[in-house]
Parts: sequence; C-alpha cells; structure tokens
Amino acid sequence: MTDSRAFDLLRVRVHPDRAAMGAAAADDAADAIDRAVAGRGSARVVFACAPSQSEMLAALRARPVDWARVTAFHMDEYAGLSAGHPASFRHYLHEHLLRRVPVREFHGIAGEAGDLAAEGRRYAELLQAAPIDLVCLGIGENGHLAFNDPPVADFNDPLAVKVVELDEPCRRQQVNDGCFPSIAEVPRRALTLTIPMLLAGRALVVTVPGPRKAAAVRSALIGPVATACPASILRTHRSAALHLDRDAAAGVAATTLPSFQG
Repeated sequence: MTDSRAFDLLRVRVHPDRAAMGAAAADDAADAIDRAVAGRGSARVVFACAPSQSEMLAALRARPVDWARVTAFHMDEYAGLSAGHPASFRHYLHEHLLRRVPVREFHGIAGEAGDLAAEGRRYAELLQAAPIDLVCLGIGENGHLAFNDPPVADFNDPLAVKVVELDEPCRRQQVNDGCFPSIAEVPRRALTLTIPMLLAGRALVVTVPGPRKAAAVRSALIGPVATACPASILRTHRSAALHLDRDAAAGVAATTLPSFQG
C-alpha cells in the first residue's frame, strides 16, 4: 500500500519498504527520461551517489530506458578523492549504474583537481550547456541537498557549482552510511551543485529511506522554507516527487498524517 499527499507543490509518496520506494522512484525517473527523449531525442540527468539511492538505481537499470540517449552527471564530489577511491561518488555511480547501462556520455566532477574553483566553473559550463531534464537526489540527515549543508546553502546562489566546507553532521552521516570508517577520514571540503542548479532540473525525483532521515523529512515538509533545512525548498518546485519508506516518513506521519499509518 502506498500513501500520497502534496506539501505545497511537492508530491510526497510513502511506501511500505525500501524496495517499493525504489521501484516507484525509478518509475518516475524513467518516465522523465522517456519524455525528454521523445521530445528532444536525448536526456540530461543528474544523479545523487549515496546508499539512499541504491534501490532506485537498481530498479531504474531494469526499466526499458534508452540509455544510449542519456548524458549523465553527478551532483557532488569530495575534494582530494580520485575517481577510483571507493568512497568517491564517481566510483559509486560507476558501480551502481555506469558499468551496467550504456549511457551516451558521463561527465564527472574531478575532486582531485588542483584548482577546485576552476573545476567548478568547468563543470558548471557542462551543466548549463543545455537544460537538465531530471535530477535524482536524496535528503541528508541535516536536511542538505547534495552538499548544500545548512551553513552554506543559498537559495539564490549565484554559482551553479561551488566549493564548500562540510559541516560535522554531514561528515558524521558519511560514517553512518558506512562510506568511511571514522569521521577523521571524511574529507572536509567538496564540490557541489548549488540549490538553484539542482532546482533547474525539469523534474526532480527524491528518494529518502530510513529512520535516520525522519527528522530531516519532518523539517522539510512541515517546517519553514529556509536554509536551516535546505530540503524545504523542494516544496517550491513544480515537478518534484518525494518517495519515502515508512521509517523516513515516521516523524511526519506520527503527528500530521494519520492516513499514512496504513
């Protein structure tokens, strides 16, 4: 059973488990890609790279997507990590998508670049060369979108890609997710797509599982639209869908969404 409701412009669907969540999010993502290919002959897609996306990407690989017409991007990368580092986001996307489906092209963020600001400008040019049809993303434990943590998030950011300092809750999440053995090993800086660049996607598919995300989901859906919870800005996007499992929805369902108890 799946429950749904709108929060401002954001469509929210709550699923019984992670597998159902991933399958439904993959359906939305495949539909957005299909629409772009049918309309323009190609699709440009930005992917999040995190354990929260694993079920969605597995389901998306099984959909009849015309991958040869898809140009892929990702939304952030740690400063100092090479593409082959097991914790890099390029490595994650390679393992979960790129080595399994024949995308037309992939553009990666070089976190190991000597001049990170210049790398941000290079990547911004690639992103802004044509419209982004789809952004597949998650929400962080601190409410971040990509690496736009509350201290650095800017809803009117003049940049498309920027260098950021990661806050401690964000760095702790990387340990909680099993990406690093200790917080001391989590890089302190990263390159990230900014909030306006993420919202420029024609469609957003947001996939958020697990109890550690419940507080952030609650703030995003029923708190103020403010950078204290960057994900709250999703409520202003005209074509965004948030897919949750019941654990991630618990903080909202317990108080304001009795129909989600199902």
